[in-house]
Amino acid sequence: MLPEDLESKIARIAVETSFNGAISVSSIGKEMVRSAFGYANRADSLPNTQDTRFGIASGCKLFTAVAVCQLVEQGKLSFDSKLAECLEGVSFPHFSGDITIHHLLTHSSGIPDYFDEEIMENFEELWKAQPMYGIRRLEHFLPMFQGSMMKFSTGERFHYNNAGYILLGLIVEKVSGIEFSDYVEQHVFQPCNMIRSGYFALDQLPSNTAQGYIEADNGGWRSNIFSIPVKGGSDGGAFVTAPEMLQFWEGLFEHRLLGPELTALLLTPHIHVEKEEYYGYGIWIRTRGDGIMKFHVMGYDPGVSFHSAVYPDYGVKLAVTCNTSVGAYNIMNAVEEELLS
Repeated sequence: MLPEDLESKIARIAVETSFNGAISVSSIGKEMVRSAFGYANRADSLPNTQDTRFGIASGCKLFTAVAVCQLVEQGKLSFDSKLAECLEGVSFPHFSGDITIHHLLTHSSGIPDYFDEEIMENFEELWKAQPMYGIRRLEHFLPMFQGSMMKFSTGERFHYNNAGYILLGLIVEKVSGIEFSDYVEQHVFQPCNMIRSGYFALDQLPSNTAQGYIEADNGGWRSNIFSIPVKGGSDGGAFVTAPEMLQFWEGLFEHRLLGPELTALLLTPHIHVEKEEYYGYGIWIRTRGDGIMKFHVMGYDPGVSFHSAVYPDYGVKLAVTCNTSVGAYNIMNAVEEELLS
C-alpha cells in the first residue's frame, strides 16, 4: 500500500538528487503522484510539467512489440515467420536462416547489434563514422550491422539487441504498408488517447518537448542533439508524457490494443535474463517467488533516462520521465521501497 504522503517523499528525493523530469503514479486507479521538476529548456528557464513530452529511448520497444503482435493477431504475421521471408530482398549475407519473429522479439536471434553494450560504452561514439543527422528512417540503420557476422547461434541465449528491433520495425512497415512511426501513432497511441506522444525529429520538435541534457566536463550542461539519431524508431526514441505512459498501460491491460490471448503472450516470461529477471515481448518481467513483481520498461540514452512499471499485485502504475542521462531510477526505487516495505 502506498502512503498518502508519497508525493512529498518523492519531492524530497527529487530535490536531493537534482531530478529533472516528471513523475506519475497511480494506485488502484487513484492518482497518487503528479509532479514535475527542473527545466525542459534550461536556456529559457522553461519548466518541466506533466504535459512535457520526454524522450524515452529504448522504453518504446514495447510499442514495437505491440505493433508486431497486432499484425500476428490479424493473421498477417506469425511468431514463427522467418526474417529472410519477411524482408525478402534485403541482404543479410551472414545471418542464420533460422531467425524468426520470436527470436527478434526476445533478443535471442544472435545477430550483431549496431550498438553492442558488451563492447561499446559510449553511444555518442557511433555518430563519428555515421552522422546522426542522416538517421531518419529505419533502413538507414541497416548498413551499420547487416553485413556483420552472427554473435551466437540463434536461440542460444538472451543478448539485448537494438538491431533486432530495427528489423521488427522494417517488418511492420512492409506488412502494414505505412511508415513505422505512423503505424504506432495510429494503432498504439490513438487507442490509448496518447495525443501528445509521438516520434519527433530533433530538428522539428513540437512545443512543450524537453531538450535532453548531458553533463559537460566543465560541470555545465550541453544538449544531446548531436548524440542520438535525429529521429527515433522501432528500437527507441519515441516521446511521451508521464501521464500518457500510464494511459498506455491502461490501454494494454484493458485489451484496447490486443485481445486477451495476445496480451497474455506479450506478458509471458519467454526467456531468462538473470536471477529473477525475464523478458517477454518488448517488456522486462521481474518475478518474485511464483508470481510477478512487476512488468517494466526502461530507456537510457545520452540526455535521457526513463522507467515505467506496473505492479500487478498492488494495482500500482508508475512512469518516470527524465531529460538527463540519470535520475529516473532513484525515483522508481523510492516508490518500490514504499510499495514493498
